[in-house]
Amino acid sequence: MNEKTKESVQNDNIDQSINKNTLNTKGQILNILKSFNITEKIIFSVVFVVFILSGLTILSQLNKAFTITQPVHGGTYTEGIVGYARFINPLLSYTDADKDLTSLIYAGLLKSSTDGQLMPELAESYTVSEDGLIYNFKLKDNLTFHDGVPLTTDDVEFTIQKALDVEINSPKALNWNGVQIEKISKTEIKFTLKKSYTPFIENLTIGILPKHIWANIQNEAFDISAFNREPIGSGVYKIKSSFRDSSGLYQSYTLESFSKYARGEAFIKNLVIKFYKNETDAIDAYNGGYIDGLGGITPNTATKAHIKNISDDKAHVVKSTLPRLFAIFLNQNQAPVLLNREVRLALNTAIDKNALIQDVFNGFATPANGPIPYNQQTELEKSEDSKKNNLDNSTSESRIESAKKILTDAGWRLDDEGTMIKETKKGKSISAQKLTFTLSTSNIPELKKTAEEIQKTWAKIGAKVEIEIFDGADLNQKIIRPRKYSTLLFGNIINRDLDLYPFWHSSQRNDPGLNTALYANLKVDKLLDIARSNIDKDTRLEAYKNIETEINKDIPAIFLYSPDYIYLTSDRAKNIKINNLNYPSERFANINEWYTDTENIWKFLVKQ
Repeated sequence: MNEKTKESVQNDNIDQSINKNTLNTKGQILNILKSFNITEKIIFSVVFVVFILSGLTILSQLNKAFTITQPVHGGTYTEGIVGYARFINPLLSYTDADKDLTSLIYAGLLKSSTDGQLMPELAESYTVSEDGLIYNFKLKDNLTFHDGVPLTTDDVEFTIQKALDVEINSPKALNWNGVQIEKISKTEIKFTLKKSYTPFIENLTIGILPKHIWANIQNEAFDISAFNREPIGSGVYKIKSSFRDSSGLYQSYTLESFSKYARGEAFIKNLVIKFYKNETDAIDAYNGGYIDGLGGITPNTATKAHIKNISDDKAHVVKSTLPRLFAIFLNQNQAPVLLNREVRLALNTAIDKNALIQDVFNGFATPANGPIPYNQQTELEKSEDSKKNNLDNSTSESRIESAKKILTDAGWRLDDEGTMIKETKKGKSISAQKLTFTLSTSNIPELKKTAEEIQKTWAKIGAKVEIEIFDGADLNQKIIRPRKYSTLLFGNIINRDLDLYPFWHSSQRNDPGLNTALYANLKVDKLLDIARSNIDKDTRLEAYKNIETEINKDIPAIFLYSPDYIYLTSDRAKNIKINNLNYPSERFANINEWYTDTENIWKFLVKQ
C-alpha cells in the first residue's frame, strides 16, 4: 500500500468518525427533547423561536449598518404631455411639447440646474472677460451625438449660423445678432460681443444640432424635415421608437438613456412620452395608471388630484413658482384719473393678494409686490416695501378701509351712485373727476376670474371698473401694441437673467417694446443700463434693489402674483427636484438623477 493510499484510508476513517459522532450528538438531542414534559417543550419552543428571531433581527441590523441603498440603472417612467410635438428642434421649438422633447434629446454648452442657475453641460469650462465682451468655452472630451458621430465646435458654430439664417426664421435669431463666433480648435470656441450684455450667457443653453445631418438639408426643407420628428441630438435621452396614429400624428415616443451623455447616463433606462389633446384626457390617463407624471396642470385639477390620492401616497403634487409676473399695468395717458398718485395707491392697497390667490389659484401662486418675481429675490435683499407687503397680514376689510381713507384724505368723496368723485376748483369753474376706467385682459379662465375679483374689490372703495375681455391675438394686436387700454391685466416673463430693461426702460414704451405701463423714470433708466451691462454680481443686485424701490414708489403698475408650475407625479420615480423653473421644460433639469430601481450595496464598495 503506497503513502497516498494510506492517507486516503486515514481520511475516510476520520470522516466516518465525525459522521458517527454527529449522529450520536443528534440522537442525544432527540432523546433529551423526547424526555421533556409538555411544559418543558413549550418553554423550549418559545426560547428557540426567540433565539431565531433575535438572530434574524441582529443580522438585519448588521445589514442596515453596513449597507446603503443606491439607485441603479433600469426601470421605466412614463410622462404625459398635453399637446403634440411638431418641432423637436432647438431652433424651431415653439410649443411646450416641442420644448419638453427638445430639452431631453438635445444638449447645450450650458443647462439649467435644479436651483435655477446655469451649469456646464457639453462645456468642460468657460471664462468671461473682465469687460464682459468675450466668452471662451472649452468642450468636454469625447462628446458624441446619439448616432456615435463626434460633437465638436464645428457643430456649435453651425447651429448658431443656422439660428441667424433669415430663411430659417428661427425665434433664436435675435439672441445672436452682432455676436462674433471664432473657432479656436475642435474643442474651443470664442464668442465676442460688441457691447457688454450680462443676459447673453442664457443663450448658451441652446441645443446643438449635428452638422453632419442638417448641413445636407436645404433651407426650404428645414421645417419639414423628418429630423424634426425623429431627431438626433446629444442629450440625456435618445429616441428608441415612436408610435403614430393612422393620420400620421405622433402619439408617443419611447426614449432610451444615452450612455455617453455629457453629464452621465440617466438612472431611468426608458422614458416614455405620451401626448394628449387636453388636460381631461391626460388626467384620466394618470388616474388609470397609464402615466406616472403630468406637468402644467391647472390649480383646480392639482387640488382634486391631491385630495383624491394623497391618502394612499400614490400622488404627489410638486410645485415651483414660475418667473411669470402678472400685474395690472396703468396707462395714465388713456385714463387721466390714474395720474393721481393717491388713486394708484388706493387701488393697490385695496387688493388682498393672498385672498385673491386662494380664490383664483387655490393657493398655487405667490404674491408679487414689485417688478421682480419673489422666487428670483433669493439673492436680492428686498426693499422695505417688499418686506412689508410680504409680511402684511391685513384683512380684506381693513385694506378696503385703508384704501377709502387714502382717497377721502385726498379730497375724494362718494357720489349718489357710489362712485368716488373729486371736484377741483379752477377760478370760478369747478371740474369733477370720477374714478372710472376699463380693465382689459385675455380670455383665459384665471385672468377672467382675477379681473372679476378685482372689479368687486375696487367697487367697494368707489371705483367703477368695466372689464374688457379679448382673445389672445386680438388683445396683442388691437389693444397692447397700439397701447389702447386704460389698465391691462397681463403677465411678463422675467427670465433667470433678471433683465428688466424691456419692461421698464423708457425707450421701450412704444411697440415693439414691452413697457406696457408706459413708465418713464430717468433714474430707473440708468439703473437698468447698469444692471444689464455690468458683470459684477453685487453691483447688479444693488441696481435691481434700487429699481424695485423706485418703481414701487411710483406705482406704475399693481403687482399681483406669480403662478406656480404644478407637476403631478406618482411615487415611482425618486429624487425629482423642481425648485426654480425658468421654463416648464426645466422640470427635467436633473432627470439623469431620477431613479426607479435601487439595490443595497456594502458601504465599503461605494465610491466616496
